[in-house]
Order: sequence, then C-alpha cells, then structure tokens
Amino acid sequence: MRIAVYGAGAIGGHLAVSLAGADADISVVARGLHLDAIRERGLRMGERRVRVRASADAAELGRQDAVFITLKSHQLPAALEGVSALLGPDTAVVTAMNGLPYWYFHGRGDRRIESVDPGGRIWSAIGPGRAVGCITFVAAEVSSPGVVHHTGGAEYRMGEPDGSDSPRVAALAGILRRAGVGVEVSADIRTDIWLKLLANVSVAPVAALACASVGEAARDEGARKAIREAMEECKAVARAFGVEIPILTEDRIDKTAAFDTHRPSLLQDIERGRPPELAPTLGAVRELGGMAGVETPVLDALHALTRLRAASG
Repeated sequence: MRIAVYGAGAIGGHLAVSLAGADADISVVARGLHLDAIRERGLRMGERRVRVRASADAAELGRQDAVFITLKSHQLPAALEGVSALLGPDTAVVTAMNGLPYWYFHGRGDRRIESVDPGGRIWSAIGPGRAVGCITFVAAEVSSPGVVHHTGGAEYRMGEPDGSDSPRVAALAGILRRAGVGVEVSADIRTDIWLKLLANVSVAPVAALACASVGEAARDEGARKAIREAMEECKAVARAFGVEIPILTEDRIDKTAAFDTHRPSLLQDIERGRPPELAPTLGAVRELGGMAGVETPVLDALHALTRLRAASG
C-alpha cells in the first residue's frame, strides 16, 4: 500500500517512523530545514532512524492509496492543491488532526463549519466520501530538524464517519498494528473526536496561557477550575448535537494530571511564533454553540486570551 503522510511534524513524524517498519511504501510531505534533514539523514525518533521519500511538492510523490493528513487543522485549506495531487479515484484521506473535521456533518444535514472549512473549500476539493476519521493520543514534538521526540502515548483511533466496518479501515488498521502502533477501529468516531476535543479546548489553552505542562495545569486548583468549566461548556455543545461525551469531567482532568512533562502543541506553536490552532478547536465549538443557542463564556474567554497571547509573542 502506498501511504503519504502530509505534514511530517510531531504526529506525522511519529506515524511515518512507525509505518516505515510495516509492509507499506511510505512517503512524507515536509518543508524547510525539517525536510532538508529528512532527506540528508532520515527521520529519527528515539534510537530509530528511517529513510522515507520526502518532498515539499506532493505531486512528486504521485497518487497514493491512502493519505494521512497530520497538519495543524488550520493549515489544511492552504494545502489543498498538494493534497489533491496525491489523490487517485479510491484514495482514502485519513484526517488525523485536532478539532472538528470538515466532514463532521456529512450525512447529517451536510452543513459546513466555517471555522474549520472557510467557504467549504475542503469539502469541495477532497470530498467527504474519501474521509476516514482519526484521532491520536500521542505526546510528541519536533525537537530539532529531522528529529521527533516522543514523550508518551501511541494510540490511534479511526473509523468511518458512518460507523461501518469497511475494508479500507480494516486494511489501514492492520498496517498500523503491524507497525507496532496501538489502533482501535471505532464505530462512533464522531463521539471519539469530541472526547479528544474536550482537552483541546480546555487543558491546552489553559496550559498555553500559563506556559505550563498539561499536568501542571490540571493539578493547580485555580487552573483546574477553569479547565472544568471549559469542559462542561464543551459537553453542553456536544449534547446539543446529540453527542454525550463518555467520560466524567473530573476523571478526564485526573488523567491529564499524570502527564508531567508534556506541553500541548498549542503552547509549542505559540513559543515558536507559529499561528495557534484555534479555529478548528475553540472556534468550532463556539460556532456550534452559536448554532444551538448554547452559551460558552469560558470558551469565549480562553479563545480571546489565547489569540492575544499568540499575537503578543
């Protein structure tokens, strides 16, 4: 199977290094010094270094059987030309990104989420029918060009948006398992996406504002209160769209408190002067809250403060 990883950063790098040990032809789309290092020395994670085809121009890699999109969600609209160059008639597109995906309402009114997919460009270019949902529970960061530092977790959860047990998902899950990656095939990937989103809109922005690890934020009494209230607002929005997030708020925070050293990718981006991943996470939940008439004052405040923190450097 020909598999391209579009965006070889922390998650994409972890995936590419792992998959290089499976029976698949792996290539990556990367850029800048990271791309140069991958071409010259390979991609390294821990003690393992792998050689994969790498290019900034996706068209050089040719059509693929599957494309894992591991970009920051807000980067996808600008990458549509490159993603499209990888697509054949039956190419699956695995959306391994944070936040609500562009295809979320496919088959459920086919509404677009403007925060995620401005003007419906992603929907039109990729199409919802190609999409395979995916969430990741992987703590990692690019510590230097060509080097991924994996600090914890290695679980992927994927599934068809309609919940079906499809051959393409079974094949992709099989490759991941043979690569030594924990993967669960989900019959309800939308609910799983909300489960991951619960932390993205609460722990991540609070930790980013405090310049703290997620564990430090979750253990601090005052920060924990803000996290709790943000999670409850997120749950209320999900509930308005028929999703009951299947975890107690206190249990979710307690689970996060164990991650002592992991700094959320939101904080990593702010510290490195990169645009923060806010629109598909906080922005999308606030947008859906507006659709449903659910007030989100804590999420509104976290969104405004995190955006200001990023703008002020």
